[in-house]
Amino acid sequence: MYIIGLLMLLHVGLQGVQCVAFYTEKPSYIESCRIYEPEFTKCSTRSIQAFMNQLVKGVPELEESFGPIDPMRQDQLVFKQDNSDVATISANLTNMLISGFGKMVIKESKVSKKDFSWLTKIFLPKMRMDGHYKMLGRILLVPLQGSGKIVMEIDDLDILMSTKTRLYEKGGYTFYNVTSVKVKLEVGKVRTRMDNLFNGHSKEVEQSTNQFFNDNWKDVFEALRPLVDETVERTLLDLLHKTFSLFPASFFVEDIPTSLALYGRKSHMIT
Repeated sequence: MYIIGLLMLLHVGLQGVQCVAFYTEKPSYIESCRIYEPEFTKCSTRSIQAFMNQLVKGVPELEESFGPIDPMRQDQLVFKQDNSDVATISANLTNMLISGFGKMVIKESKVSKKDFSWLTKIFLPKMRMDGHYKMLGRILLVPLQGSGKIVMEIDDLDILMSTKTRLYEKGGYTFYNVTSVKVKLEVGKVRTRMDNLFNGHSKEVEQSTNQFFNDNWKDVFEALRPLVDETVERTLLDLLHKTFSLFPASFFVEDIPTSLALYGRKSHMIT
């Protein structure tokens, strides 16, 4: 059944019958590029920027499965680090909101001709993470034990995102299955605040500790870098996986091969 350029498929699996919707007509806000043409990277960069701008404005089908792009939500993250000279941390983050992707700049969007993985350079003027933490450990020799609200603000954030994909077919169209996202972050400045750092025993010590962390923000960020990396990676993986199950890959790369042509056998999405 075709509805406003969406195709509804019935998918029968172990969990019963599911309704799978995806676009069959390319929206006007997507620019198609040809990967074997010399100016492909410029075209792809321009195309992905315009596409992300539209996602920020809102795509109803994506908002139903993922929610808004700014802020994005990450329900829970459990983190442990015990192999660092600057920190030994066991932390549980919940109800995380990641703000700032509404003003993202796509500096470069490369697609591999070999396996159609992506290498994307993204710039955010500011990213902010709000949530609740429960933490035990130490940062810069400061012992920490507490739970409460955490806020981290990052200025001038450069993200180098490596994305692995696997092509597959659905309803006669070739799609990206986004299987992994890894990021490398470079930051301009970081400000952090953790409330109730010492379970409320001393607000003065809590305030001075937060000030110490902000005075030494480079070292503190290196201590928390794995936690920030994983938060960004998990959130972007969820976003990209759901986004590219809605939009065929050929909308973006016009001459993309089928999975049969690329792998020598036809691939299917594994859910």
